[in-house]
Amino acid sequence: MNVFRYIWQNQGQVLELTLEHLRLVGFSTLFAMLAGIPLGIVIARRPRWNKPVLASANIIQTIPSLALFGFLLPVPWLGERSERLAILALTLYALLPIIRNTYTGIRGVDPAVVEAGRGMGLTESQLLFQVELPLAVSVILSGVRVAVVISVGLATIAAAIGAGGLGEFIFRGLAMVDNRVILAGAIPAAVLALTADFGVGWLERRMQTR
Repeated sequence: MNVFRYIWQNQGQVLELTLEHLRLVGFSTLFAMLAGIPLGIVIARRPRWNKPVLASANIIQTIPSLALFGFLLPVPWLGERSERLAILALTLYALLPIIRNTYTGIRGVDPAVVEAGRGMGLTESQLLFQVELPLAVSVILSGVRVAVVISVGLATIAAAIGAGGLGEFIFRGLAMVDNRVILAGAIPAAVLALTADFGVGWLERRMQTR
């Protein structure tokens, strides 16, 4: 097919933009985990924070990606570099599945197991790190899996603000009305999403078995 010939002829640029795409997704997923897992733990321990936190994360999901990028552009430090702005936007979009699954995983731990831990003299922090989180890890990874796939797809939009990634090919192809160029960005992005889904899914199954 012409598209694969085009990708082969431009393999250097495809590789460069793929690495940019991976950097955006990697940093945003890492930051989303650093923020989302603690938030999920907080709302699992303090149910009164459940609705405000989840409602805020849900509201962010309803904002169109281009609109969110536009809202963040005037922010001084972020607006100076489009990559920072894109990472923050992708982080915000990735929060919901991580927060929700962390909450679900911890709340889903058998209360009898938690009480047994308390009976053994474990403190609340020991219960969290030695009992609840290990038992909830597969559910948390399921949320991370969803977040990664969402980020891979949304990262293509980041090219609209000059943040790089495989969206460069897609927007260039739209401007040129050339399907080969569009698919040169869309196919590697789809492969990245499927690979991430399979990889994190495999890890999730391994943790669940353990």
